[in-house]
Amino acid sequence: MTTSESSHATATFAAGCFWGVEAAFRRRLGEGVVETTVGYTGGQTQFPTYKEVCRGDTGHAEAVRVIYDPQQITYEELLAMFWDCHDPTQLNRQGPDVGTQYRSAIFYHDDEQKRAAEESKQALIDSGRFARPVVTDLCPAGPFWDAEEYHQRYLEKNGEAACPTHLGGGSETS
Repeated sequence: MTTSESSHATATFAAGCFWGVEAAFRRRLGEGVVETTVGYTGGQTQFPTYKEVCRGDTGHAEAVRVIYDPQQITYEELLAMFWDCHDPTQLNRQGPDVGTQYRSAIFYHDDEQKRAAEESKQALIDSGRFARPVVTDLCPAGPFWDAEEYHQRYLEKNGEAACPTHLGGGSETS
């Protein structure tokens, strides 16, 4: 298990615009979620900038790194939050945001997370919750590049509870 401290673990998720995804996980601060950071992962460019990622030529996804206490919240609970905060059937987009940088992906940090992510994705598919195929990628975690400071806790800083362009859960039957 990847840790930032001996009792903490790391999870990384991409589910469209990172502002809304971060806000979804920050709702559990103090309930097992210790810290969140928005940034870029899954691409080939070192030290990418927001402008580069938005152009879509770095290969990175907008993502959220979640530091959590597995004694208070399980990885499986984080996976459930991930599935609930976006539409995993939209390929390379969420709402009005289009491009590979907005893809749905779980970046697992170890074999245990990989297994849990695979089982969780299959359970979602088997549930019939979505009429369209679940297109979420499962990828080994690589370098995570923190986004610029003005993106961190963006919605909180701007007095918004949710991203106005984030669909949060999407269309379940269309």
